[in-house]
Amino acid sequence: EGFIYEINDKGNKTPLIGASVKLGDTNVGTTTDLVGHFRIDNSDAHADTIQVSYIGFETKTIALEEKGVVEITLNTGHKLETVEVVYKKRTTEVSFIKSINSETITREELCKAACCNLSESFETNPSVDVSFPDAITGTRQIQMLGLAGPYVQITRELMPDVRAMSTIYGLSMTPGPWIQSIQLIKGAGSVVNGFESLTGQINVELKKPERGDKFFLNGYMNAAGRTELNSNYRHDVGENVATGFLLHAKQMTAVHDNNGDGFTDMPKEKDFIIANRWKFKRAKNFEGQLGFKYSSLSHQGGSHDHFSGANQNHEEHWRMNNDTDRYEAWAKVGYVNPETPKSSVGLQLSAVRQNQKSMFGNDVYDNDQNSLFANLIFQHIPDENNIIRMGLTYQYDDIYEHVGRAGFFNRDESIPGAYFEYTYKDNKKWSVIPGIRVDKHNVFGVFVTPRLHAKYNFSDKSIVRISGGRGQKTASIFAENLGLFSSSREVVINGNGSNDMYGLDAEVAWNYGINYTQGLDIADRELIISFDAYRTSFENQIVVDLETPGRISFYNLEGSSYSNSVQLKLEYPVLKNLDVRMAYRMFDVKTTYGNELLEKPMVSKHRSFINVAYKTDSDWHFDATLNWNGQKRLPNTSSNPIEYQRPDRSPDYFILNAQIMKRWGKKWDVYLGAENLLNYQQRDAIIAGDDAFGQYFDASIVWAPLFGANLYVGFRYTLTEE
Repeated sequence: EGFIYEINDKGNKTPLIGASVKLGDTNVGTTTDLVGHFRIDNSDAHADTIQVSYIGFETKTIALEEKGVVEITLNTGHKLETVEVVYKKRTTEVSFIKSINSETITREELCKAACCNLSESFETNPSVDVSFPDAITGTRQIQMLGLAGPYVQITRELMPDVRAMSTIYGLSMTPGPWIQSIQLIKGAGSVVNGFESLTGQINVELKKPERGDKFFLNGYMNAAGRTELNSNYRHDVGENVATGFLLHAKQMTAVHDNNGDGFTDMPKEKDFIIANRWKFKRAKNFEGQLGFKYSSLSHQGGSHDHFSGANQNHEEHWRMNNDTDRYEAWAKVGYVNPETPKSSVGLQLSAVRQNQKSMFGNDVYDNDQNSLFANLIFQHIPDENNIIRMGLTYQYDDIYEHVGRAGFFNRDESIPGAYFEYTYKDNKKWSVIPGIRVDKHNVFGVFVTPRLHAKYNFSDKSIVRISGGRGQKTASIFAENLGLFSSSREVVINGNGSNDMYGLDAEVAWNYGINYTQGLDIADRELIISFDAYRTSFENQIVVDLETPGRISFYNLEGSSYSNSVQLKLEYPVLKNLDVRMAYRMFDVKTTYGNELLEKPMVSKHRSFINVAYKTDSDWHFDATLNWNGQKRLPNTSSNPIEYQRPDRSPDYFILNAQIMKRWGKKWDVYLGAENLLNYQQRDAIIAGDDAFGQYFDASIVWAPLFGANLYVGFRYTLTEE
């Protein structure tokens, strides 16, 4: 047995997947798996050599040793005079191999739009919806499978990232130009990554210190007055040590009131984020990494008169101020015993310290979070058909919140846990991954999280996947519903009266789903058809009840709550350099409010999507994305004075984004783009804006963009290794 690698352009070893391994002159053979590993039975053939081959590489013949695991490196074969490329890598890759329904959003896909941060990185992807929680803060939140972002586990390189107090603002703390790729997983995730995934997982891979571009610089400016600078630099300190620095600075100084509601459409902003990463390795069996990150956000918004200077009586102005500081550190180490290379052990560690101080009108919202996370992973690969993973985890959260209109709240969570996951693969046709974890919460007690993934390949380009499992999380009712502070709503918590976990129970849901993906060759080009159907059913949910005007209520679910999601997606290169992606999805999301099962507000039941990307031979790139968003049910305002009432449903609308990019070689990109080209705006986003300190003021019912058409320009400069 052994491993087969290639040496890439950076001199690093990369596993070769699907390399052929044959015993001597016999017909006995096998192929390598996803980690380049192979195992072959020589008990009958008694061969003295093995022959290793892979398309585009020179074939190697290796003498067999009596003991030990071989490690084989293949070299690129001789170049032919004429080479015809018959496959073009897609900017969003869908796997026909993995048991878990996942897609990878590559760096090229992110470059199709501005993608200034993680919350803006899904404009060309139909699986994730992005909305605004209110008309004041300028923040964005995501939705997947019809449910809000907190139900999606967001990780950075498979460690916890956007959660708890950073649920909303945390999305803007990952700058888009820092991202190397994004893995989007629908449904239940792996038990190895925790229990908090209820509808899916978004995993972000940052640019690496040990490989990639030597230096990168990005500048961005839009018509609204927002400017950004992003940079990253990597350096090989020695043969086995590399470091990388990532920098982000953003400033928004202009103020606008394009929809005429008397409030700034976007807040003034000053953001600064910096990170330092280290990667090290020792021999062939030990490697690790360290990372440090600091984020500083300062946002101001509210009354347009205050910031424009039109009215100097500042006591009459409703203002929003938010200052957030976040410190993060993380480490990973991995070890493979050379005596037993089939087994490995890894350790993940992370620590977070966050402080947020905010004012909304006369109301204060402050929070402090201290978190620790540890994950010890053991993996054993007995043979090419079996993988065993097990481990121990620990999550600790110490959270303090001061809510002016509701009081003081403390959360002290300590959650040790253990998990086991088994993967069985058979003849590349089917595989099954059952997993289970057991965790003990210091307040909610012991809970069990079972999950199952399975897939069957009808052919190399036809696969069906099923998944199911349980998820659990603690609701952060204020941080997850930041829009409530942009209103005068009274806060009512119907719990057990305790300040611990707000006196509410944990949120628990079961998710089940099926995915069918088919690749078809049409006119020498591949059409990919993907169909998803998922259901999330809650055992308990913290209901956010906006059905009574002037009040927001939080309480444990008493009744039914579910989300059904269906999506059909087609991707096809219509011409040589013209790619088209189309999708339609439907949500059926309902929750019991009081004693009545109602459609969840602010969720569009229907959405259609088309993205067109064209590239010329001279490296001009043209991209356009059109979204149709169907009607949404709006919270009840019928008891408000008639001038402060709103319709029961929003209208449907279209959003068009487009970008043109010119690339010169491998160094320079210059791009010009426009968001919301059709200039669609919600004109009545703020209720009682003329009486912002009164009882009817509400800026949290936002169902469409607040800012009209917005042009932007930018550049990217990339310096590769010599």
